[in-house]
Amino acid sequence: MEAMARPRVYPDELRQRAVRLVREWQEARGVTEGGYTPISKQLGIRRETLRQWVRDDEAEGGTGSTLSRDERSRIAELERENRELRRANEILKSAAAFFGAELDRRPKK
Repeated sequence: MEAMARPRVYPDELRQRAVRLVREWQEARGVTEGGYTPISKQLGIRRETLRQWVRDDEAEGGTGSTLSRDERSRIAELERENRELRRANEILKSAAAFFGAELDRRPKK
């Protein structure tokens, strides 16, 4: 069953503007990090929300080393499936060993 995506609280225009302001703030100071606190206060959003928007933008634009939300959720889904398959494989190995041992214990005619 697939989880429903949470509706966006902020419009896309605000997200784009906030990311652009952070980039401009960093460029004006010659740094690659920071600017989240003053910009988030200016726009009335949480600092962590703004930082995540910038990370998402980097991932989607290919400028950062981070993964997009879609990629992270897909990886989590694949890891979950991988764990389930490994568990099923271990169960099948145990069952094969058990039944193989049973066949070895039977008297030969």
